Amino acid sequence: MPPPSDIVKVAIQWPGAFPKLMEIDQKKPLSAIIKEVSDGWSISQNHDDLALQYADGSGFYITEKNRNEIKNGAILRLTDSPATNAQRLHDRVQSSSMDVKLEGLKDLAKYSRDITFAQEFINLDGIYLLTQMVESDPERYQKLQKIMKPCFREMLSYTLTAFVELMDHGIVSWDTFSVAFIKKIASFVNKSGMDVSILQRSLAILESMVLNSIDLYQKVAQEITIGQLIPHLQGTDQEIQTYSIAVINALFLKAPDDIRQHYIEDSIDIVDYPLSEMANILAQKQLRSIILSHVIRAQKTINNEMAHQLYVLQVLTFNLLEDRMMTKMDPQDQAQRDIIFELRRIAFDVEPDQNNLGGSIEKRKSMYTRDYKKLGFTNNVNPALDFTHTPPGMLALDNMLYFAKHHQDAYIRIVLENSSREDEHECPFGRSSIELTKMLCEILKVGELPSETCNDFHPMFFTHDRSFEEFFCICIQLLNKTWKEMRATSEDFNKVMQVVKEQIMRSLTNKPSSLDQFKSRLQNLSYTEILKIRQSERMNQEDFQSRPILELKEKIQPEILELIKQQRLNRLVEGTCFRKLNSRRRQDKFWYCRLSPNHKVLHYGDVEESTQGEIPHDNLQDKLPVADIKAIVTGKDCPHMKEKGAHKQNKELLELAFSIMYDSNCQLNFIAPDKHEYCIWTDGLNALLGKDMISDQTRNDLDTLLSMEIKLRLLDLENIQIPDAPPPIPKEPSNYDFVYDCN
Repeated sequence: MPPPSDIVKVAIQWPGAFPKLMEIDQKKPLSAIIKEVSDGWSISQNHDDLALQYADGSGFYITEKNRNEIKNGAILRLTDSPATNAQRLHDRVQSSSMDVKLEGLKDLAKYSRDITFAQEFINLDGIYLLTQMVESDPERYQKLQKIMKPCFREMLSYTLTAFVELMDHGIVSWDTFSVAFIKKIASFVNKSGMDVSILQRSLAILESMVLNSIDLYQKVAQEITIGQLIPHLQGTDQEIQTYSIAVINALFLKAPDDIRQHYIEDSIDIVDYPLSEMANILAQKQLRSIILSHVIRAQKTINNEMAHQLYVLQVLTFNLLEDRMMTKMDPQDQAQRDIIFELRRIAFDVEPDQNNLGGSIEKRKSMYTRDYKKLGFTNNVNPALDFTHTPPGMLALDNMLYFAKHHQDAYIRIVLENSSREDEHECPFGRSSIELTKMLCEILKVGELPSETCNDFHPMFFTHDRSFEEFFCICIQLLNKTWKEMRATSEDFNKVMQVVKEQIMRSLTNKPSSLDQFKSRLQNLSYTEILKIRQSERMNQEDFQSRPILELKEKIQPEILELIKQQRLNRLVEGTCFRKLNSRRRQDKFWYCRLSPNHKVLHYGDVEESTQGEIPHDNLQDKLPVADIKAIVTGKDCPHMKEKGAHKQNKELLELAFSIMYDSNCQLNFIAPDKHEYCIWTDGLNALLGKDMISDQTRNDLDTLLSMEIKLRLLDLENIQIPDAPPPIPKEPSNYDFVYDCN
């Protein structure tokens, strides 16, 4: 008799028959189980043409590869094999009857989500069939009978849906598609009044083409213009807006480097300019202002996918600065040296021609050296040498020139103000600008590829055409202000930079909606305020280190840990919506997992879209008893990270991955939406297994709650000095005559 771990109790359905309850031996071949079931119902059909399938509506087939995922209590049905079903649907979608064809396409769109069926349908040249159906343009039939127009639109929608689902499996290369097909898909995007479902799937297909094929990138870029995408961005459907920005991001991401660098050139009219010149497009006020007004400000709430696409656009835009950031200044390049001359001219109102009138060469050199010292360059004789380190390279000089030209009064004030101070208290503008530019590049991660999971975009960077330069201008004035507040000297330079970075990071955390709001928040974060914040945090983290307080902490810590544990378990009971790991950038498949109120079972199952609310347990078909969980693994130890090689490609994805190991070689794989949810779930699962909660979130919560609890308990002792050690025990008395004798 097989061990209990190899037996799964399920219910199996067959049309026209009562469901059958049976035990499946997982060590037994699947074909033998299917034969046993079909013989039990006396089904005449050859058992080789039959298969088991989940009866939850997903259409997923049971195979030898995935049979270990069957759970106790699962409801299955005996149905046609994937090959038989694929052949039937292949015939139905070619039927001359519009009704039969439409129903066939609906079923095809549903079944194509299963990789087993997809492989069989693709083997029948199913992809070629669908592309031919798309290219055939069913609109020609609409001229014959206008009443059939909605039917053809619905057919096209399901055709594109099936195509997207089939291509999602990565079985067929994207390089196999013709220019005619690309033109047809692009035409659906370019037409006005197109159905939302058709438009959405067309944009998704174009995005995948660009991301998965260099050749298709060039072809798609020739078919799509920014003028054709702008109406979709100006609409109210956030999903269409999201896919439109995703196409822009994909084209920009795959654009050759020489095209991207046109960003720094003068802008041009973009309405009918091909998206292959992405850098020029992104430099335009029109696109930026449309995204700002119709996406960021118009939508009441921005969903996670839209936030991610805006984050990607932000990162790719800032990455255009990488070339200048990594370019060293050539001291022999006269054009580059002229920029330094221009900085000197604006600061001291000195015309270049006057420098050559009279005086010896030594005198003029001395004058230049004096002025360069006032400008705060490290190398007073040849300031060009200050820009030979990368990063920030020439980007620092670009920022300085922008500040001098566009904020001339502030620039002159800073330079003259510091040049009048004593040398040791002078805030060197040149050195400060170079180090600040380097810091801002680190904060905004200039030159790094966008994370697959991050959605940390900042609305204020979409409010100005030259947002990075304006960001620098605000921060360089902050640096000068902080320098004065700290009464810093040249020896304090690094300390000032640390304070400025803290001021910037704390202001960015609040996601200001505009650069003016960012500037206003910086004004409220003076050096004095930073000291108060640091002192408060130090009180929370480092204060109360005396022995009595430490003993009190040790006494109440178990209570706090139990409170944290209950919070984690309550969050698991509420549940979380997780994304499915997908080879394509468009991640629109989700599943939901939650813990039962009695903490004994994990309920999970696929959901149609990301949800913020709780999903009832009854709607989640799959179950995993907590008692069956063997271990929790994280990061590169997760099976789905090893399979995908994610640990070599995406560090952020690796940091959000964890898996539940159960039974024999079975696992439930997770990709957390963010670091917070990762900590909540790993803590909660470890708590269920009786293990320690070791996440950063638990440490932070423990420190915060311990500090609060201790402060509450010590309120009555305010302003009373607590000794570091208990008072000494007095010596024993010489006699105990003072003891009261009850007798």
